[in-house]
Amino acid sequence: MFFFKFRNKRIQICLTEVKKNTILKVSMRQELCFFSSAPPQPVPPLAQTLQGYLRALEPLLPPEEINHTRRMVQEFGRPGGLGSQLQEELVKRAGHTRNWISDWWVQWAYLESRQPLPVHSNPAISLPRRDFNDWRGQLMFASKLIAAVLDFKAKINTGQLPVEFMRGKPLCMDLYPLLFSSCRIPGPKHDYIANHGRTRRSPTHITVVRNYQFFQLEVYNSDGSRMTESQIHGQLLRIRSQSWKTDKEPMGILTSEHRHTWGEAYNRLLRDKINKESVRAIETGLFSLCLDSPVMRISDEKYASRKAAQVLHGGGTFSNSGNRWFDKTLQFVVGEDGSWGLLYEQATAEGPPIATLLHHIQESKESPSGPTAMPKKLYFYIDKEIKRDIELAKQNLDILINDLDVNVFNFKKFGKELPKKHKMSPNSFIQVALQLAYYRVHNELCAACDIASQRMFRGGRTEYIRSPTNQTLKFVMAISNPSVSEKLQLFREAVDAHTALTNQALKGHGIDRHLLGLKLQAIEQGLSIPKVFMDTAYGVATHWKLRTGQVPANTDSVMCFGPLVPDGYAICYNPQADHVHFSITAFNCCEETHAETLALTLKETLCELQELLEPTV
Repeated sequence: MFFFKFRNKRIQICLTEVKKNTILKVSMRQELCFFSSAPPQPVPPLAQTLQGYLRALEPLLPPEEINHTRRMVQEFGRPGGLGSQLQEELVKRAGHTRNWISDWWVQWAYLESRQPLPVHSNPAISLPRRDFNDWRGQLMFASKLIAAVLDFKAKINTGQLPVEFMRGKPLCMDLYPLLFSSCRIPGPKHDYIANHGRTRRSPTHITVVRNYQFFQLEVYNSDGSRMTESQIHGQLLRIRSQSWKTDKEPMGILTSEHRHTWGEAYNRLLRDKINKESVRAIETGLFSLCLDSPVMRISDEKYASRKAAQVLHGGGTFSNSGNRWFDKTLQFVVGEDGSWGLLYEQATAEGPPIATLLHHIQESKESPSGPTAMPKKLYFYIDKEIKRDIELAKQNLDILINDLDVNVFNFKKFGKELPKKHKMSPNSFIQVALQLAYYRVHNELCAACDIASQRMFRGGRTEYIRSPTNQTLKFVMAISNPSVSEKLQLFREAVDAHTALTNQALKGHGIDRHLLGLKLQAIEQGLSIPKVFMDTAYGVATHWKLRTGQVPANTDSVMCFGPLVPDGYAICYNPQADHVHFSITAFNCCEETHAETLALTLKETLCELQELLEPTV
């Protein structure tokens, strides 16, 4: 039994089975849907974080540099020193805020970032191709998809969405209602999030984009009931009949710009009343549906990569990039060739809730129909300034897209069952494999971040797990050395070290959000940034050359996003029972990184690790 208090009532939930590392779901009433029974996120002990930081530096830096940093860290963390004072303030902050770090994290990591949202920020999820290859199949599937998403939203609204549990603990469900009618709004120095889902008159429409033309589609009947799949299909046919030709001016391209540039263009755009109404319709809509033209198919081998890239950025200004509004929290992409996926904005959405939504879409059934109103086409008045803004955005987006190398592949030799059989965490197994593959290509370990959820805490978001450890360094140095006999033992130690860091992060005791909190607390108090954060070592430790992420899905989907740094990679993976989907991205402008080379090395590395665990001779 699991108990917690709500409105002075003792709520009892019966758990039939709670497995370690699995998410268990329990239905609750509407009023409980948005109530978080998760505990507050702890502020980790200062000494523990500083020790963890120094340990994380050891595989990345030479001893003399670490000694210099160690002295700096000791000064920062001494009793009564600056670190202790900042720690005290963080503990106070934790006492009077919903979550002491999440708002800061969202502001610092997303809203203050000035980089374009496509590639640099918004993750894309590409799903297995559907069995259609023309516009008829596209619209039929899109109708089912919209109906399924509306059904999911209804579960949130009525409290039927199951509360999720991990390791026997309830997860915070705060992000679910924010998925709908949310949009990021550009600003000169930082963006902000507008959520219209909790207003008195909640929006009842979605935005459909085809051939760069935007339509406002009401998806609820006059009596408040949801439109059926058949009704939605009729509306999509009407939209198709009104959007035969590609619009000359792809307004959505503007949202792909550098945030400061887009912020200025946004203000110019909204000076006109018609433009303001059209933009507001997009921003307030429940979500967007992008009806794309087919992905150019060169070969079966490269199709998966092109498909993922298509969802991520639209393929360029001569393809489908004009069918996106990158600020929108949720954008579903359905191509005429059966390709489909989802693009989301990270300030209000995260992988696990998105995976739950996608699972619901794939499980949904059909319903009956009735009469509907016409979809409303959204118009824009384009003057010379806005036309210039669009042309500049088109050039910049094409440069960004041409610079991104995307390599998607399905590794079929084994899946997560192999490490499980040998009592290893599949995620930690893959993380060590990534470090080894990177080392073989670049002859060094690098700062690498794996993502751990913090949703077991109230208002929690994410924490980084630092993959390179001393144990990993020992293993990668030993595996190619014929004189070392205990390679398997060293491999186990490397995997176990990553698993231990994961467990620590899941308890709220990761180091990176705490270090960021200490730095931002100093800024908040008007102090100079502490020397420990101005040190070269901190720069190396936070120059994430490997941005990694596991897709928490039971389907053959693949996530894709761009690297965090110009000389880095982004690697997403989705381990299934007997295979693993990977996507690797790198920038072409960097001569040292090459997605295909790393992909080939990773495949060889995984096969070698299989041989290490289960020798064939």
